[in-house]
Amino acid sequence: MKCRSVACIWSGTAPSHRVTATAVLDHPPTLYTGGSDGSLIWWNLHSTDSNSEIVPIAMLCGHAAPIADLAICDPLVVLESEKRDSLSNVELTCSAHSCGALISACVDGMLCVWSRSSGHCRRRRKMPPWVGSPSMVRTLPSNPRYVCIACCFVDTVHLNDHHSVESSDVGEVLVDREAQHKKPPKCTVVIVDSYTLSIVQTLFHGNLSIESLKFMDVVSFMEDQDKHSIVMADSFGRLQLVSLPKDPHQDREGGTGLHMSSQMEVTVCAEGLSERGQVMAIATCENVIAFVLTSRCIFKLLPTGTTIGEITFVDSNLLCKESNSTQSHIVGGIFLKNEHAANLEAQEPHKIFSRTFAVWNNKGLSIVYLISYVRDTFKCERLCEIPASSNSFDVRLSVSFIQLSHYIFRIESVCLLAEEHLQWKPHITIWSTCRKHDDHGKLCLSFKFHGVGRSFVDWISNSMPSNESEVPVNMQTKLTSSHPFAPSSGGLKNLHTENDNLGLVNKRGIVSSSMVISETFFVPYAVVYGFSSGEIEMVRFDLLEGLSSLGGSPRHGAKSHMSRQLFLGHTGTVLCLAAHRMVGVAKGWSFNQVLVSGSMDCTVRIWDLDTGNLITVMHQHVGPVRQIILPPAHTYRPWSDCFLSVGEDSCVALASLETLRAERIFPGHPSYPAKVVWDSGRGYIACLCRNHSGTSDTVDILYIWDVKTGARERVLRGTASHSMFDHFCQGISMNSISGSALNGNTSVSSLLLPVIEDGASTHTHLNNSDKLATSSNVVAGTITESNTSRVSKGDSEKLFPALQMAIQSRKHPITCSCPFPGIAALSFDLASLVFPYQKDDLIANGRDKNEDNFVKGQGSETPSPQHRPLDNGSGVHATSNDTVQEIEWIRTLEECLLRFSLGFLHLWNVDSELDTLLITDLKLKRPDNFFVASGFQGDKGSLTLTFPNLSAILELWRMSSEFCAMRSLTMVSLAQRMISLSHASSNASSALAAFYTRNFAEKISDIKPPFLQLLVSFWQDESEHVRMAARSLFHCAASRAIPLPLCSKRATGHTNLSSISGHGETEHVNSNIEETSTNILSSKDEELNILAWLESFEMQDWISCVGGTSQDAMTSHIIVAAALAIWYPSLVKPCLAMLVVHPLMKLVMAMNEKYSSTAAELLAEGMESTWKGCISSEIPRLIGDIFFQIECVSGPSASSSAQNLAVPVGLRDTLVGVLLPSLAMADIPGFLTVMESQIWSTASDSPVHLVSLMTLIRVVRGSPRHLAQYLDKVIDFILQTVDPSNSVMRKTCFQSSMSALKEVARAFPMVALNDTWTKLAVGDVIGEKNNASIRVYDMQSVMKIKILDASGPPGLPNLLATSSEMTLVTAISALNFSPDGEGLVAFSEHGLMIRWWSLGSVWWEKLSRNLVPVQCTKLIFVPPWEGFSPNSTRSSIMASIMGYDGQSNIQENAKGLSQADNLKLLIHNLELSYRLEWVGGRKVRLTHGHELGTFQL
Repeated sequence: MKCRSVACIWSGTAPSHRVTATAVLDHPPTLYTGGSDGSLIWWNLHSTDSNSEIVPIAMLCGHAAPIADLAICDPLVVLESEKRDSLSNVELTCSAHSCGALISACVDGMLCVWSRSSGHCRRRRKMPPWVGSPSMVRTLPSNPRYVCIACCFVDTVHLNDHHSVESSDVGEVLVDREAQHKKPPKCTVVIVDSYTLSIVQTLFHGNLSIESLKFMDVVSFMEDQDKHSIVMADSFGRLQLVSLPKDPHQDREGGTGLHMSSQMEVTVCAEGLSERGQVMAIATCENVIAFVLTSRCIFKLLPTGTTIGEITFVDSNLLCKESNSTQSHIVGGIFLKNEHAANLEAQEPHKIFSRTFAVWNNKGLSIVYLISYVRDTFKCERLCEIPASSNSFDVRLSVSFIQLSHYIFRIESVCLLAEEHLQWKPHITIWSTCRKHDDHGKLCLSFKFHGVGRSFVDWISNSMPSNESEVPVNMQTKLTSSHPFAPSSGGLKNLHTENDNLGLVNKRGIVSSSMVISETFFVPYAVVYGFSSGEIEMVRFDLLEGLSSLGGSPRHGAKSHMSRQLFLGHTGTVLCLAAHRMVGVAKGWSFNQVLVSGSMDCTVRIWDLDTGNLITVMHQHVGPVRQIILPPAHTYRPWSDCFLSVGEDSCVALASLETLRAERIFPGHPSYPAKVVWDSGRGYIACLCRNHSGTSDTVDILYIWDVKTGARERVLRGTASHSMFDHFCQGISMNSISGSALNGNTSVSSLLLPVIEDGASTHTHLNNSDKLATSSNVVAGTITESNTSRVSKGDSEKLFPALQMAIQSRKHPITCSCPFPGIAALSFDLASLVFPYQKDDLIANGRDKNEDNFVKGQGSETPSPQHRPLDNGSGVHATSNDTVQEIEWIRTLEECLLRFSLGFLHLWNVDSELDTLLITDLKLKRPDNFFVASGFQGDKGSLTLTFPNLSAILELWRMSSEFCAMRSLTMVSLAQRMISLSHASSNASSALAAFYTRNFAEKISDIKPPFLQLLVSFWQDESEHVRMAARSLFHCAASRAIPLPLCSKRATGHTNLSSISGHGETEHVNSNIEETSTNILSSKDEELNILAWLESFEMQDWISCVGGTSQDAMTSHIIVAAALAIWYPSLVKPCLAMLVVHPLMKLVMAMNEKYSSTAAELLAEGMESTWKGCISSEIPRLIGDIFFQIECVSGPSASSSAQNLAVPVGLRDTLVGVLLPSLAMADIPGFLTVMESQIWSTASDSPVHLVSLMTLIRVVRGSPRHLAQYLDKVIDFILQTVDPSNSVMRKTCFQSSMSALKEVARAFPMVALNDTWTKLAVGDVIGEKNNASIRVYDMQSVMKIKILDASGPPGLPNLLATSSEMTLVTAISALNFSPDGEGLVAFSEHGLMIRWWSLGSVWWEKLSRNLVPVQCTKLIFVPPWEGFSPNSTRSSIMASIMGYDGQSNIQENAKGLSQADNLKLLIHNLELSYRLEWVGGRKVRLTHGHELGTFQL
């Protein structure tokens, strides 16, 4: 399980967002907008009666190409037929549509599904290249789990042109081509399952009968509402219909479900409109399709294509020409939903069509018409209008409208800058419908302005990195002195003004590229921004500022590096950046780390990152330089200090940082190669680009170049090009230190290249020192003099590979990515941050450090001057003192990492007292220099990043219980790790842990409780800190987060739960529906609901957050239900324990490494209180199964395969040490029966016997009273394990058997061993009054050598008038051998008698071996002591003689008890505290907590 928390750093410039697609979700009211750069923005609507505001919450980063279309789907919907099969519940069905998900498609074929409740990307997948480029997405009305996607084949040229022309329709990303082509246009229509994002059916694949696809929708006709068809239209108004099968989901199991259009019913309406090519937009509603032209709108009926009417706009103000502007024209139209139409349909469903229809022009003016078609008569009535936008007429504008409930949103994209790099800003206004009386007194529909969307720019002023009062003077002077281009005069005021908004908004234009530089220790070092003005700015984190050099002093006192640097020189927009640490040395130069930048001015500039000086300008391109690509890890000389530059001149150049010139040029690509990867292992470069040669088909082409020769090795076209490119990416990712195909520190978008799932061997290479030695950015055997961790030369000779290897052998604790310019995401991996560097690993690495001291493949045996090996031959092995120093240095580094992580992940400004405590005691640094927000990692590199204001961040806490769980788990775990590292800061760390465990929810009451299933998945984490944090959070959140199907009625009413239903998506359940459905359900239905919930594995949203599987989903459900049944029985339904116990037992026996230990602990903990009543008859079978598992995987026969144990060691310890004793105590006779059967059914040297003995010891210690009646069986088993006739078993078990025997003798006074351990005596604990006996065994031969009669003397029992001879009594209460072992003394509480037997010597007893019961030699009556009270269970002879008449009624009651009840009563009152001790000679002392008397024998 992965727990990754994301912190997002925003630049001071609002991101550019030109809206190309929109979608709305009704519950809760949400708007999504997709942009031309691939970004998606999630907006929430906050409305009151008088006013509304739509607020941007987060940016969804999953696409690197323009968004083609958005749609609302429901991946978790359950169909009627599936409900019956899966025992689904009413609660599920009523909430299935209450919260959908967003599916987004971009033009390069990437699909993403975004969860509304948790906000993250639950699945990201690229469509196969044969499908083409997605253009439209529509949800199937019959089943919202499936979406229909229409894909076209378009030219890249037109796609690029699209960004510079006015948009005619928000959903239109692909621009129509007016020219006729020789070949008819190709199109593919597929149905995709939104849960898996796999294609389940191909409806159409081939040449269209119409022109290029303009529009696609799923419609149903009035004749047959159940039957749906796909309608496709071109820009000339011609239609093509493809019938849709009724059950597309039935094909999803078998194959691809491929159906060609020839097998389907295809209808073509070839008659187009008279105005060719003037269709601006198309809309459908039921069986009516509307074609919006530039000056009119035509309505047609489907499927015939008959025109039923039209609206002309010539006389309306939609087409009026304004001064200083171009002619207005219509750009779009939509059908609106209104209640009035719904009422009409209810009355006459088949004869009437009445809808409101809105059209708008390119200035934002919209007019709403009422369209009706009744009995072949078309009517059109103008209702109202929405006024045009208030923007100036010369501004470039893109407008669209969308309806959400009774609101209409007008979404405008305004172009702010007309430079070479355009900046688009979305502007949203909200209009609500209302009814008012017109001049004639008639009630009519109108729209009123109801609110406005909050701008992105708001967060720049609202969440300033620091306001003046908070910035200390010394920090400002530091910035002044360190800013290389700060004016010498002007003082602090001018400087603060310049640094306001990070100085990015006005002075330098907009951010055009950005990256995060990671340092040698895989920690972020600085953020670098490139601007449209040509400036480059670097802002350092100062993460390791307080870290002392090894053996030296802290170096922050003599800090020479500035926190900000400017690099000036480019004359055009900076398009790409990269940072590289030199492996070799450039001739005549002494730089260590370089910054490489590419620009719109067609140059590549190389800068010294330490000094800020320009090194050289390179002119290998004649077009803008778009990408800089660094060599992968393990690249050999001379390529390790080279880089690739990719330009719009369709050339790729390889330049060397040692020679400072271009070494190779790879020309001849048909277009700009958008995706380029460098595989240094194979020595090839792969360039993927699109070929647009004028035909309608676009074939992607892959060029493969040989780096050494510069020759073109191979050219692949079509789908093979994509397969080979993915193969290249996979090979690079497997060998990459970061696990990504992106090499080193570069501004290339992390979304551009395919993400390979980090599975089997992504990081295995990190343990191999020889491979590490050749990394381009990290050189093993050398300590690079980084800016963040500069080490003096004297110290560096101590800091050899032991330290370097220990650090490098771990996964990256912090990974960085830049999905879009100006947005940097830091992902903190909890496992790497919390798991400490191991001392043993460090010493082991120190032993092996003589393996590789030189950088391999450098071309010469002499290492470079910059990177000398740190071992200069003085010694191979580190001294123990050096190792201690290295461990201390690593400990300090770890503290720095934790402080940095906590500083960026903590939610500042919520609790001011805690903030102060963290800064003063924990020494955290507030990231005041940056705009920091929270984020969420999704599937395959996708990100959900909130905007950097507190309200947006808190919205994520309110919406997503998954986010709450992961962020709280990270913070509490890091705080606990900090306590173990630094005891001085334990108060602040404890306060931090308490804040995220309890106090945060108390301060902000409406945040979601953490998701319980997610928390339990970390209960068996490797790190103790994570395990403890997960359990603490579970207990604090359990009462607020009980899953709805498990919640009892009392808990529902009492805690006011907006309960987590466990399906992730289906959280927002109407409380009224919940109450009524709960009342309707019978107990049988409740059981079915709980079973369905326990068995559900698909309906999980949190699984994709932590990288789990469907097995994790089901097992975590079982564990959550079991934990709640044990610890919170009053809050869950009474039947839960009975239903969950069997799945819990199966989970234990599944031997699942992650969950079986937890299941075993829960089964053990609740055995007595919860489970025993449910599974009492199955306990022996479960014990036998556990013994079988131990026998299979732990026996000597399994020693050969000891490497592959089926049962992990930790799980085996839990089964043996925790679960078996609890099962044995719950069913002692069953346990003893199974235990005895193992003697004969398993090998003599089986570990099962040892486990049985250890379990027996635990049972004796835990509940000796319940074991008392089976004492004979226990003794027999122990003696069998030391039987001399079975030497193998005796040898295996002797020590454990003696320990068990000793423990039994300690717990039971009626078992005695003589001083030499040669004789064992066992007396009856409970026996019949005249049939009690004592057995004496010889320990050497393990034989019974004598039976002693302990029944009362003849005649005495007759004094008890009311008792029969068969009555059960406590027979022997204490035994002891005489010091010489020749005699035995016994005390019986029943009758208060001490008996004495004189035993012969052992050899004589063995010889005679007569097992006839022997009467005692002497009998002594013990007088009753003070406080002794005989009753029915302790009826004695003395009691009858002394006549306790007051006890007669008790005895009468005892008589009425059955023998079983009498036995229970005896066991309950059994005294195990009597002791007999010899006090010299023939005297014996009787004690019972205190001394009762001394008796002469």
